[in-house]
Amino acid sequence: MKLVVGLGNPGSEYEWTRHNVGFEVLNLLARRHRLLFQSGRKLDGFQGPAPFEYAVHPSGALLIKPLTYMNRSGQAVAALARQLAVPPADILVVYDDFDLPLGALRLRAQGGPGTHNGMRSILDSLGSEQFPRLRVGIGKGVGSSGTDAARHVLDRFRPDEQVEIEISAAHAADAIDAWLGGEDLPRLMTRFHSRQDPGSGRN
Repeated sequence: MKLVVGLGNPGSEYEWTRHNVGFEVLNLLARRHRLLFQSGRKLDGFQGPAPFEYAVHPSGALLIKPLTYMNRSGQAVAALARQLAVPPADILVVYDDFDLPLGALRLRAQGGPGTHNGMRSILDSLGSEQFPRLRVGIGKGVGSSGTDAARHVLDRFRPDEQVEIEISAAHAADAIDAWLGGEDLPRLMTRFHSRQDPGSGRN
């Protein structure tokens, strides 16, 4: 069993905001495979402390969208991992990163949370940083810290950015399908990083 977790905030007012790229990648993946998200309460036997939606990927993996706000994302993820006995190495988290250029993708097998509150919640709740993650670049705003950064991640993409981020989301969905199909992370890193940075396989 594998879990793919997309990070975002619940509610229509957050759709296609920069901080919701993780949700949008999973929505695209679900449309691609004609899947429907449903309430986590319908997952057989699950008794967790936090709400989420899930869809079952053709590989048998669960696509998970935590419905807590971003800074409590780890509650649902850790509860699912414990109940389903999913080790951290089989949990892929997809999320936005304003330290990456718009549309860039970066896969890593492990690491700290950086400045991302959702990732910090997952790391703290799992008690481990040994899980893979797929970062999607949303570009920097006017400022790089404080209120400017907080405002930036909750902004929607400008019309001139929307096409690029949708293409990047499609590439991210490709990477997830490949990972769920058994392709290893080093190969995926090289393949998908180079789409945005020709000739580079660096993290």
